[in-house]
Amino acid sequence: MFIDYAKIRIKAGNGGDGIVSFRREKYVPRGGPDGGDGGKGGDVLAIGDTNLNTLLDYRYHKIFKAGNGKPGAGAKKSGAKGEDCVLRLPLGTEIYVIEEEKRYKLADITEAGEYVILSKGGYGGKGNCNFATPTNQAPRTATLGIKTEELELELVLKLMADVGLVGFPNAGKSTLLSVLSAAKPKIADYEFTTLEPMLGVVYVNDYQSFVLADIPGIIEGAHSGKGLGDQFLRHIQRTHLLLFLIDVAAEDPVEAYNTLKKELYLYDSFMDKKPHLIVISKTDTVPPEELDQRIAAIKEAFKKHHSEDIIAISAVSNYGLDPLKYKIYDLLEQSR
Repeated sequence: MFIDYAKIRIKAGNGGDGIVSFRREKYVPRGGPDGGDGGKGGDVLAIGDTNLNTLLDYRYHKIFKAGNGKPGAGAKKSGAKGEDCVLRLPLGTEIYVIEEEKRYKLADITEAGEYVILSKGGYGGKGNCNFATPTNQAPRTATLGIKTEELELELVLKLMADVGLVGFPNAGKSTLLSVLSAAKPKIADYEFTTLEPMLGVVYVNDYQSFVLADIPGIIEGAHSGKGLGDQFLRHIQRTHLLLFLIDVAAEDPVEAYNTLKKELYLYDSFMDKKPHLIVISKTDTVPPEELDQRIAAIKEAFKKHHSEDIIAISAVSNYGLDPLKYKIYDLLEQSR
């Protein structure tokens, strides 16, 4: 199950208390204070793990606590440190702290092995051996360990992909992903077949590849949550390149492109500035004798309104797929 959002609570360990103790040995009267310090509480850490691709582990397990520091002991012995609590997260996870109905970003896990301390354990208290002075050689004072507070966190996963597929429902995105990569998305001839984001690795040759992300189809109003658009659009925010996939049978391909661009801009104005390609899909659905004329008309319309070129493909017949892969890879190299 693909889960890309979770709310959890974390608590770092409390510091152990310092203690009051005096040295007690035969033939050593008035041995002096020897109370040790308390141990530090355990930290709560997040670490990037390439073996994970979902937040499923945090859907049902909601509370994570580090170990408390142990109290000090006699003979100036410090207490043991509390055990750390480690949250293993998929790459692309953003971590937010929620405080009084406000949220701010605490961390963004994007690299394997990258770790961030989300909450530090409390420091241990001081034992009475720290308070001895020439005028107070037998202090009966020790301090308590620092207590930590519980934090509420929001985990938001944004897929790490090179290329994002953008299009209306039933534009052929899943079919294209399945043909270009080894991914096996659900494919059917009706809208909203794709209900969750999918990733696939596309091999250009033995040494070159890129990761392609397919998200559920965008509809007008997606930026404000219509059709769960706001939950899916975040998965293409990190991509280097966008592929606008438009059905060759669309009544007005240019208007379809304008609507898609508008939804991306309203969701995140920076996505409007990403490098992109306009791909006309499902050319196999047009009779061969009409295809050249249809593609020429679409090309002319895009040149007129946007001064942009298009690439025509058919994922079913493999028409235009190799040129598309090479074009994508060249643009990725430039954008990087």
